[in-house]
Amino acid sequence: MDRTRPLSLLLAGALALGGLAALAPAAQAADSELARNGGFEAGLDGWSCTAGSGAVITTPVHGGTKALQATPAGSDNAKCSQTITVRPNSAYTLSGWVRGSYVYLGVTGTGTADGYAWTQSAPDWQKLSKTFTTGANTTSVTVYTHGWYGTPAYQADDLSLFGPGGDPVTIPATPTGLAAGSPTSTTVPLTWPAVAGATSYKVYRGGTLVATVTGTSYTATGLTANTPYSFQVSAANSAGESAKSTAVSATTTSGGGGGGGELPARALVGYLHSSFANGSGYTRMADVPDSWDVINLAFGEPTSVTSGDIRFSLCPATECPNVESPADFKAAIKAKQAAGKKVLISIGGQNGQVQLATTAARDAFVTSVSKIIDEYGLDGLDIDFEGHSLSLQNGDTDFRNPTSPVIVNLIQAIKTLKTKYGAKFVLTMAPETFFVQLGYQFYGSGPWGGQDPRAGAYLPVIHALRDDLTLLHVQDYNSGPIMGLDNQYHSMGGADFHIAMTDMLLTGFPVAGNAERFFPGLRPDQVAIGLPASTQAGNGHTTPAEVNKALDCLTKKTNCGTYQTHGTWSSLRGLMTWSINWDRFNQWEFSRNFDAYDWS
Repeated sequence: MDRTRPLSLLLAGALALGGLAALAPAAQAADSELARNGGFEAGLDGWSCTAGSGAVITTPVHGGTKALQATPAGSDNAKCSQTITVRPNSAYTLSGWVRGSYVYLGVTGTGTADGYAWTQSAPDWQKLSKTFTTGANTTSVTVYTHGWYGTPAYQADDLSLFGPGGDPVTIPATPTGLAAGSPTSTTVPLTWPAVAGATSYKVYRGGTLVATVTGTSYTATGLTANTPYSFQVSAANSAGESAKSTAVSATTTSGGGGGGGELPARALVGYLHSSFANGSGYTRMADVPDSWDVINLAFGEPTSVTSGDIRFSLCPATECPNVESPADFKAAIKAKQAAGKKVLISIGGQNGQVQLATTAARDAFVTSVSKIIDEYGLDGLDIDFEGHSLSLQNGDTDFRNPTSPVIVNLIQAIKTLKTKYGAKFVLTMAPETFFVQLGYQFYGSGPWGGQDPRAGAYLPVIHALRDDLTLLHVQDYNSGPIMGLDNQYHSMGGADFHIAMTDMLLTGFPVAGNAERFFPGLRPDQVAIGLPASTQAGNGHTTPAEVNKALDCLTKKTNCGTYQTHGTWSSLRGLMTWSINWDRFNQWEFSRNFDAYDWS
């Protein structure tokens, strides 16, 4: 949350990589064509393209009547690949015709030196070629073509792998050792050992195919709380599919949302400038209207960035002449709670950088936050870490198993607080889009480094605490354009942005485009939309009419515009705003519109 000016975050552009061409001995006389459907005359048969990026077209083509067209999007480079059986210690030639900018043709799994050929610009059909020799134990290779991030669609045709054929492919064995990890209220993680010769695995729930993955793990999402489920997995390759494994069963947890059941079905959340004025004027706790169901005290801040020692005090009288006494402030909190309202301490904000890089900082965080909660008799905690509070170390690539100390220690600290205060403890979070929805495209520093390590850094925190989380209200403001699940960029300030960003939270999404690392959607009652209360409060102010359009689309699937949601989220919890003070400054426009909206 911004005290003085909007916070802008920029993502550095992706790094371009060069290709190396290696030479290999000439192909042998007994060589033959090994690529299946290299001219795409049978559609995509034999080829697998990432995230549905590939399609067959009839013009332009290089030969025959069809060709491949694949479109990069975000962190997806539109890779189309085929695994082919080969012989060890043998020479091969890979070739193909391509059109477009930054188009690659390559091979992996050679057992010697993988490589690729590429072209920076091919306005018309251009031939690419790559030769290689297989290793002593190599029996299959994967050939591929792909474009580059953010570039237009490319075309490929007449792809060929020429060389001695390998032994016939056989159907892989049935997987064994399928295991279910710890379920949440909506997810069940599954793992199994690799099967020799398998190129993919099919996951079944209750006997119905629900996913095909290339790795040996999968997280079932969108499940119902407190419900038993049965899972099986099979192994597959070009020869066919194995029998299904022995079934494993798992029962989802009952959930509960960390005290969210005590909130009204439609909740209005607001931040109260309790420790500063910020140009909007000081609002006494007793003067907060009854419209507000959750009041977040802004802010608790650390004594230093890495100390973990959080302090909170009321605004100084020199800055806020009408500030109440601590005794009156505490009495007003009790009165709000008696009326059914929740009052939380919000930690962080734009100026309150918090990095729990050590276990000592983690423990200091728990001790100091507990002291604030106890002193003021609060209902829980709001995490508003911004700036450089959260980032992912190089190599921390799986949001389900984070390793970065600032992430791990924060999760542990919050779980400790939740255990201490029990089921009624209210936990909310207010991350920026950069730390959440941007994770659809980028996660941390990326596979090659060079990306902003903060990208998507809230995802492991949200995921680890999803069963303790009362409300997530991402800040749909002070944001650059963000790609939605339609692979289009959406910009703040109108209904479209809130619809697309909220639909991502409720539907879930593959992190950095990796379908095997899918961030499961949250329950609608755990989600509120975060907006600025006035044009002075931050970039991205949305008029009441546009706010209502967003609510109509998300909860009723009307007034949706061009973006189509993946569900009708009738139990969406409500709205959050920065801030109560700025809403008062703006004649209570935001809260009055919330009160007047027809949710039926």
